[in-house]
Amino acid sequence: MQRCVNVIGVGMSPFRPARVYPDMDDLVAATVRQALADAGLPASSLTSIYAASDMPEGATLQRALDRCGMQGIALRHEFPEHTDNNQMLACAHQAILAGQAEAILVLGVQGQGLVLPAVEPMGVAARAYMARYQARCETFAMIAVKARQHAAYNPQAAFNQLMTLEQVLEAPMLAEPLTRPQWAWPTVGVAAVVLCSGEFASRHCQGPLVRILGQASVSPRQVVDVDLASPFADVGYDIHVAAARELYEQTGRGPEDIAVCELHDSSTLSELLLYEALGLCCEGSAEKFVEEGDNTYGGNLVVNPGGGLLSLGQAGAASALAQCVELVQQLRGSAGRRQVANARIALQHQAGSDGTVITTLYQRD
Repeated sequence: MQRCVNVIGVGMSPFRPARVYPDMDDLVAATVRQALADAGLPASSLTSIYAASDMPEGATLQRALDRCGMQGIALRHEFPEHTDNNQMLACAHQAILAGQAEAILVLGVQGQGLVLPAVEPMGVAARAYMARYQARCETFAMIAVKARQHAAYNPQAAFNQLMTLEQVLEAPMLAEPLTRPQWAWPTVGVAAVVLCSGEFASRHCQGPLVRILGQASVSPRQVVDVDLASPFADVGYDIHVAAARELYEQTGRGPEDIAVCELHDSSTLSELLLYEALGLCCEGSAEKFVEEGDNTYGGNLVVNPGGGLLSLGQAGAASALAQCVELVQQLRGSAGRRQVANARIALQHQAGSDGTVITTLYQRD
């Protein structure tokens, strides 16, 4: 019988516009303690720690962990440019499935701002989508408005001020038709989650659990299926399709089962294409999906209830874990004013800096 993996503890700092926090040691220690307290575990219960961190000079990760009583616990530490935290989450998941660990803290620390990627390829793809499907530039802007509406109830989000459609459209243009609020800007922050085996959870946890139903990872080198060829391949569309297909086949679930989704919205164009790539709507119908409100409360499902990267920002080493935190809170029913009604199955989608896409399904047991 295959082992199962549960998420039993989550913690997250506020995400803020790119700058170095005054004391990253304090921020990391507070977030780790939050995740452990949420799990109801002492640090000594952990088998190991998997961390992606860019902690700046003068602030060492080990010092922050030692303050949480984690001396002597095995630490796997990677810098974000080598391993994104979505891959660290996947590695921890696989280690527990393989019986190599019982409880792992996965930690993401982004202490310095990233560089905004080249914007023009997204602008080219947005214009191509508009030409192919007669879509309007307002549709992309509506996604940014939705992101701010969701983030208004998320005090952790860096950009949570409401914006009107007119304000988004009239903002400075970066890559036509995408204006400044339609991009995920660099931020800093910390997030942590505790994963454990089903056996560990049965011994240490009470109440409903959030289980990882399945996980798929697809790199650019793996996409060779000719039927996936897309006019938007240059912005990774085919990889997203492959990662979604693999996950749905693995779990026996489909888009119709999903109540809430956190996806990698590096721009409004990215989010719009992902609606189709992940099967949330049919190819060419994303404009209708957006304009009928099927991506928000009262629609088919809620996409990025915490505001997504458009509102939290791009915090490379912490973004995937922040998505996990949001989805766990949603499945527990503890998301407050952001709560999605009757959420039982959730989808996470994250794209790494090397182009690898990881998709994960979570379920409340």
